[in-house]
Amino acid sequence: SRNQSSVLVLSQEPLKPQEAYTTANTVSSIDYCDSKSKVTDNSGKLRRTNPTFRLLAIMVLFGIYRLLLLGHLSAASSLQSGLQSIAGFSSQEPSSTDLQEFFQLYSPVSVDSNGNGNCDVEILLMDHVFGASYGAPFVGNYEPPNCGFDTVRINLTVTSRGKQFDRLALMYLGDNEVFRTSTAEPTINGIVWTYIKEMSQYNSLWKSPQKLIFDLGNIINDVYTGSFNATLTAHFSEGQNVKTADMILPISARKSASNSPSAFQLPKDNTTVMYEIPAAASRAVVSISACGQSEEEFWWSNVFSQDTQDFESTVGGLYGYTPFREVQLYIDGILAGLVWPFPIIFTGGVAPGFWRPVVGTDAFDLRQPEIDISPFLPMVQDGKQHSFEIRVTGLNVSADGKATFANTVGSYWVVTGNIFIYIDDHSSDWKATSARDKNGPMVDAPLPVFAVTRNLTGGNDSLSYSVAVKRVFSVKSSLYSWSQTLSFSNHDLLNQQGYSQVNRQLTTGNNTITELGDAPISNSITFQYPLVVNATYGINSNGMTIDSWMMRGLDFETTGGLGISTYTLSSGPSYLHTSQSGTARYKSVTGGSSSSWGDTTNVFESQIHGQSYHRSVHAVNGTVVSDTDPRGKVSVSSPQDHGDTGRDSVRAIIGKGPGALIN
Repeated sequence: SRNQSSVLVLSQEPLKPQEAYTTANTVSSIDYCDSKSKVTDNSGKLRRTNPTFRLLAIMVLFGIYRLLLLGHLSAASSLQSGLQSIAGFSSQEPSSTDLQEFFQLYSPVSVDSNGNGNCDVEILLMDHVFGASYGAPFVGNYEPPNCGFDTVRINLTVTSRGKQFDRLALMYLGDNEVFRTSTAEPTINGIVWTYIKEMSQYNSLWKSPQKLIFDLGNIINDVYTGSFNATLTAHFSEGQNVKTADMILPISARKSASNSPSAFQLPKDNTTVMYEIPAAASRAVVSISACGQSEEEFWWSNVFSQDTQDFESTVGGLYGYTPFREVQLYIDGILAGLVWPFPIIFTGGVAPGFWRPVVGTDAFDLRQPEIDISPFLPMVQDGKQHSFEIRVTGLNVSADGKATFANTVGSYWVVTGNIFIYIDDHSSDWKATSARDKNGPMVDAPLPVFAVTRNLTGGNDSLSYSVAVKRVFSVKSSLYSWSQTLSFSNHDLLNQQGYSQVNRQLTTGNNTITELGDAPISNSITFQYPLVVNATYGINSNGMTIDSWMMRGLDFETTGGLGISTYTLSSGPSYLHTSQSGTARYKSVTGGSSSSWGDTTNVFESQIHGQSYHRSVHAVNGTVVSDTDPRGKVSVSSPQDHGDTGRDSVRAIIGKGPGALIN
């Protein structure tokens, strides 16, 4: 408990992280090509690269970065705004040794060729400064290399210095979103991070010229001084020999023709798109990219809609529709599959000290869950246009405690999808077998089983509530069956008149696709997302504080499936276990600066194609104090790096209290 001189006094001892939540263990242990490859910008400038560029991949950030900031390099490949002027940066930029490295734990991805093919080339896709970049994405033209390739990996390296919010960023090839990431919050002395991503799943897009759009909306003013200096390269090689989709259709706003990003915002946008599906398609999978922003960033801590004003006099309005969210895919108005989202926490969320220098799980690469729509193929292969639509919904809870779908959410969710289509030119037998399914598959979609509780104490001192949801869904044709079994529970307590909140949440599920026949073949994935967060804030005449602890994870085990998964980021069987736990404190002084501290343990275990990888990192106050990966670096922060954070209000950091949200 805190001393009596504090405005806020904890009324009860919070549970320790290890006591707060116990989850069921549902996951078992387990030669160079032509060097004339190029990227051109819309002004016709030509960027030539060759294999030696790999040796410059690290140097380009710091060499070009210095020139960019001094204004000596034009904004190659930027259509609308060129290089933004950089506010808040001196002309003397830090050297590479001055920048603290931030990183996400993930399975290592190599950009080295295995030597089996005749292609080994790297292309510079983007070098750009995102300054005042809202409404001004990077736009460039991509042309494929002059060699046969089947493996593509990208390297995104970013530096920043100053004060800035964490920002969401989306990369598109044409109208297709292919990468969703977010930024770390920079420090006064500057930070750098690199993320290498498998992109071979988008081979059919990489094979042809594309308009590349990278949308990272950022603000520069007297307060927010940090620009994001980004270098993006792609490495092409041959030898992976994994089958990938022959065609990828976007479920997006399709605005690339106007040099604009193509994401939908829900609930305001209609996400319906129309497509004619090729008659030769034999398999189809939809990936969905969706995350909450603003009122929906902390959806997992939202209250029932009737309780949004319960603590208006103390912490201000809260956000509703309960802490449950369901993402739904519809084909011709028929429910085709479901996604129960992972509770992503960005680097400024809950308490910034948690995420320095190890960012939150998936913060640099938001996964895209998949729904196999192969059972619907016979219905949509009639030569006509068919609709595809993504919806996001929360819950309404009536006065008598009955939960129903709200068919809407707060503002807002950023949503896109991709339809991965596999073509079989020898599909006459398949067509004959599936002809009887032309009127549609058998869909079994009973309503979920809901259980909710709610207890508001007298005087609005505390509010406890819970939501439990179980759902099964299946769709079956003569050739394929897709089934899902999902479970969700969330127990929340708001006490001390709303100043303190404890969230305990668990999402589990299993998705299975079965190819029917005399010897059925099934591929499945089992996953779970445990989350426990306790955040308490206090305000006094000197400023405010936030004290938090958290424990969270992302686990899955899969037998594999078709192509390279946008969710597991691999092909074939794989296993993943992640956990993050720790404590953090944030403090701001009225009329002064803010400071952030944290102590976080991060564990990552994976097994892909029989190759195991394990890494455990312990970070304290922005410094890595232990790292089991011998390639890891002991990252030391300076005292100044505990200073001003990007998010500087309670509401921006934890989703309630004074201040404004990030829009």
